[in-house]
Amino acid sequence: MRKKIGLFCITTLFATGLWAQNDITVHDDQTGQDEVIALPEGMTYEIDSLLQEWNAKNYLGTDEKCESSDENPEYSKEEYISRLNRLPNVIEMPYNEVVRKFIDQYCTRLRRSVSYMLGANNFYVPIFEEALESYQLPLELKYLPVIESALNPSATSRVGAAGLWQFMITTGKSYGLDVNSLIDERRDPIKSSYAAAHYLQDLYKIFGDWTLVIASYNCGPANVNKAIRRAGGSRDYWKIYPYLPKETRGYVPAFIAANYVMNYYCEHNICPMTTTLPPSTDTIIVNRDVHFDQIVAVCNVKAEEVKALNPQYRTGLIPGSKTSCILRLPTHGISAFIAAGDSVYNYKSDELFTRRSEVEVTHSATRAKSSGKKSSRSKARTITIRPGDTLSTIAKRYGTTVSKLKRLNGIKGTGIRAGKKLRVR
Repeated sequence: MRKKIGLFCITTLFATGLWAQNDITVHDDQTGQDEVIALPEGMTYEIDSLLQEWNAKNYLGTDEKCESSDENPEYSKEEYISRLNRLPNVIEMPYNEVVRKFIDQYCTRLRRSVSYMLGANNFYVPIFEEALESYQLPLELKYLPVIESALNPSATSRVGAAGLWQFMITTGKSYGLDVNSLIDERRDPIKSSYAAAHYLQDLYKIFGDWTLVIASYNCGPANVNKAIRRAGGSRDYWKIYPYLPKETRGYVPAFIAANYVMNYYCEHNICPMTTTLPPSTDTIIVNRDVHFDQIVAVCNVKAEEVKALNPQYRTGLIPGSKTSCILRLPTHGISAFIAAGDSVYNYKSDELFTRRSEVEVTHSATRAKSSGKKSSRSKARTITIRPGDTLSTIAKRYGTTVSKLKRLNGIKGTGIRAGKKLRVR
């Protein structure tokens, strides 16, 4: 493929106000025509947005000991071929000029992003490798999130794909990721990694070729099958290349380039950011509603930390009463959560949980007047306390507050007993 990169095309102004390069124009010497190839979205993110991530701010830093120039050395075609051949990969990673230009992108314009990703590798690659290994997939697929999201767990694409592996809602749900107004498990690094591995395995069952699998991960199996038909039935990615969507044409070259740069960064004078691994974490299953604010106040953990470790919860509410939910915290936070017991759930529950389960309709003044004392008596209601009930859960169930329950029933503390009667209005 005799192609060379022409002028870069700057095409999109992001909502953040930062210009990002979104595609490149490729000139074909044989035909004399230009071809526009869209960069995978992970190659368009600004480094400043990556460095705002919680892990980056708290556990990544510049390596002051790494003495390296900003110069990107030139190497021969033969050297690139030799290095790609030395990678311990199952997936075919050939060299051509398009691949070379994507390598150049990473080694020049995206040098600082590569430094970030090399540091962030320490957070995410062990998760990726465990998920891929569990499905017996080639481990080099761990670099797919490099081109999908630039290892940004908060990444959201222009079309709504989310998380490290950039799942669309429909695909995510079909692979067991819960997405609703309260939860978005596409942003959970662990669950989304296992869902991605499962999806990649299914794609391989369809195509039996890893390069086609990678292409279909980007544009979907239907588009790859369409390109195969238009190429006369060829199942060689480089033969169907002209018939693929614009972004997918650059997707496999970008994947090859990502594998190259994540292994040969030293040869291009790129210094990884240093990584201080965060404290060990643990999980607990939550079967009651609990809010991040309650966890922060009672368990001696930071709000930013709770949010970063549990990115799947969109509003800060963990809806454990609706479905069993996983809470991840530093080990000391989990110990404090268990030790605190009901104290976590009771902390400011009146303020944090205001959603009512039952409400009364206010009728017209005339009707209320005609009902007389009978209407007033009908407003009173007494219930029998069930095992496991607390004043907080009863207040939530009947759309009232703990303080009102205590006042109606002459309760001074918070203790109540199952089987006893309790007036709720």
